[in-house]
Amino acid sequence: MILRSAAPPAFVQKFALFLFMAMALSWSFGLAPSAFAAQDRYLDVRGGEFKPVQIAITAFAGDQAAASQLTSIITNNFKRSVFLSPIDPQSFAETVANPDQVPQMDAWRMINAQFVVTGRVSHAADGRLQAEFRLWDVAAGTQVTGSQYVTDPNNARRVAHIISDAIFSRITGEKGCFDTRVAFVDETGPPERRRKRLAIMDQDGANMRYMTRGDDLVVTPRFSPSSQDVTYMSFGASDPKVLLLNIETGQREVVGNFPGMTFSPRFSPDGQKVVMSLAQGIASNLYSLDLRSRTTTRLSDSNAIDTSPSYSPDGSEIVFESDRGGSQQLYVMSATGGGPRRISFGEGRYATPVWSPKGDYIAFTRQKSGTFAIGIMRPDGTGERILTEGFHNEGPTWAPNGLYLMFFRDPGGQEGPKIYMTDIFGRAEFPVPTPDWASDPSWSAALD
Repeated sequence: MILRSAAPPAFVQKFALFLFMAMALSWSFGLAPSAFAAQDRYLDVRGGEFKPVQIAITAFAGDQAAASQLTSIITNNFKRSVFLSPIDPQSFAETVANPDQVPQMDAWRMINAQFVVTGRVSHAADGRLQAEFRLWDVAAGTQVTGSQYVTDPNNARRVAHIISDAIFSRITGEKGCFDTRVAFVDETGPPERRRKRLAIMDQDGANMRYMTRGDDLVVTPRFSPSSQDVTYMSFGASDPKVLLLNIETGQREVVGNFPGMTFSPRFSPDGQKVVMSLAQGIASNLYSLDLRSRTTTRLSDSNAIDTSPSYSPDGSEIVFESDRGGSQQLYVMSATGGGPRRISFGEGRYATPVWSPKGDYIAFTRQKSGTFAIGIMRPDGTGERILTEGFHNEGPTWAPNGLYLMFFRDPGGQEGPKIYMTDIFGRAEFPVPTPDWASDPSWSAALD
């Protein structure tokens, strides 16, 4: 766990970490808590029209190896952030020797830097890693935030992501998504004999771990929005199973054997239920499963194929795909069942809808004229926007702040799928590094 306080430790708030992580302590440099009013943000990232903020991440001082690692991770996080643009260090007009001193603001204005990050990494007497940063507003000439963290040296990457989130949040007013994980399906072997294992990694592709051995076929993992639990489907010699895995403890349990299930279940916002699709003859209907009582409730009743359900963030509605109107389209209905309303009316077939954590958009896959697009629309079907097109794009998953999507692209043939990331405006697209082929990403909630 990490112990953190907004002032020298009179008040302490706990944040859960991996089981192997040691105790740590962070405190601000006498600054106000990080929460602030919307007018205090420097960039409105949801306005659509914006220029990325120019930010200079200076080389952290102190222990060379650890300092270089943190500087590199923070810089790479911002390179993929779309909203913050790291300035090339080759253009820096000042070498920061003491990260505690106010930078020479005139030197940073010369290269159009809007913010400067300084920091230090050292080791305490007991061997623990001590990292600190300061964020400076060049126009105002003042420090706007800063924190210090003490932890086991193995937690260096995690600290870099936490620092990245703190900086991103202070500039944009939005929560960061760097201190998060992604569950996905690791794929190896030829197309006709693919080995598919459940894997977990940091959002930047680091710290990958296999969670299954590959004895059974694993598909469609889904993170709980309220915990570090993952639900996924496993196909072995018997009927397909829905399993629940706690990635902190490694404990797993079968939540049901459902012959003919077509798509993975998804969690409700409180993590107490999953909603899923069960095949019955030529039809497929939606059901909810209470994870505590293991009771199943039927939500739809038609002769159509209703699949890929996803809860709204308040748990009141479900979006799903269905061919009940003659073609594959998106529908929204009450989470308790009832008559659905169609929300997709564009050309092509719509699939794999996923509700944004903010509730403002629904992501989807659209197939049209041989291309597969990843797009978003408002819950009422308006404002449809295609973010990326290609062959074969599928399986969007939201970052917990609702500003980014990951998805996978499979070109077919002897090639295999890989995971990509884009923002909700489609301004940039980045590959997410994985050692093998990778599909079906699911983004976790922010770690505590």
